[in-house]
Amino acid sequence: MAILRSIVRWLTRNSLARNVVAALAAQYIRLIHLTGRWQVIGEEIPRRFWDTHRPFLVCFWHGRLLMMPYCRNPDAPPVYILVSRHPDGRFIADTIKHFGVGAITGSSSRGGTEALRAVLKTLASGATIGITPDGPRGPHMRAGVGAINAARMAGVAILPVTFASRRRIVFKSWDRFVVALPFSKGVLLWGDPIEIARDSDHVAIERARRKLEDRLNALCYEADRLVGAQPIEPAPEADEALEYPVAGSDAKSSEDDRPEGLSATGGGQ
Repeated sequence: MAILRSIVRWLTRNSLARNVVAALAAQYIRLIHLTGRWQVIGEEIPRRFWDTHRPFLVCFWHGRLLMMPYCRNPDAPPVYILVSRHPDGRFIADTIKHFGVGAITGSSSRGGTEALRAVLKTLASGATIGITPDGPRGPHMRAGVGAINAARMAGVAILPVTFASRRRIVFKSWDRFVVALPFSKGVLLWGDPIEIARDSDHVAIERARRKLEDRLNALCYEADRLVGAQPIEPAPEADEALEYPVAGSDAKSSEDDRPEGLSATGGGQ
């Protein structure tokens, strides 16, 4: 495992190798979608926002990242995913660009203020932003308050979404990363929007955080049930919620670089 981790780290730090592997990863995702029997359930929910040109945050668990490029509507405003500056965040950015999905790079240090500013600016332009509320280090399937605060400050809704595949590999990583396999039954499942008032106090913010966490876990359970896959259980609840979720941050960062605000997609332990 240590050797494999070293190889992955070398690949993600070498720009040429990273671009090649990212292109291959994108082709694999296309292969999964092309050979599978995929169904989208609840697409009318984001369509209401797309048709009225309303930006929103789309939230999904870190372990269900793989098929998220297929949540994008090519006729809708641009979509970005928040990633970190760490090598695995850059790898995610290099992969999703093959699907027309952009990346916002934000630091998870200094309270996540840099990432938060980038998110608010991009939402104000009318774009959609994807955030993993349990990233970058978990615990898996437990939401932090970062997405809630970003939605509250921007005055936008949060739309939860997930995917499931009958044939899959579930890695023993911190996020229980799910890799769908070709020639499988799959589903993309959207959930009802979560609205957060701008003047929400700490109690209302915690209530919204819990609602997001419960709704995402319920969506994952239902999606797995629809395809006949074994549900993945959330991690035990932590004493303190994560504050700000960004994709692609290194799980072994120093104490000074641990996220206090927005965290990034693509981390690992």
